Amino acid sequence: MQVDFPYHFDGRDRTAETTEADHIRDLIEQILFTNPGERVNRPEFGAGIYQLLFAPVSAEQVATTEFMIRGALQQHLGRRIEVQDISAQAHDATITITIAYRILTTGAEDTASFTMGDGA
Repeated sequence: MQVDFPYHFDGRDRTAETTEADHIRDLIEQILFTNPGERVNRPEFGAGIYQLLFAPVSAEQVATTEFMIRGALQQHLGRRIEVQDISAQAHDATITITIAYRILTTGAEDTASFTMGDGA
């Protein structure tokens, strides 16, 4: 059973379930938008990208963002996905992150995009 994120009840008043592909996308979102230290009993969980949101936009910031994301995804989802490409693009006060990955159990390839900042 894959629990849908954010947690909610379905039409039968039971915990909502989702597909494996959607569940993995939900896990990626949780890793991206959780800062290390936020989770009780899992202080290392998260990518910590919020700290980069207010940094000056530069090629170094984009490279740092991509590096932090790749490391966090490898650490927490390395047994479930293979990250193929990470793209971080900054526009004004908005960062758009696109992650291309392959689900190891099925071999299916997928892409997930996330936007954070003022324009999100």
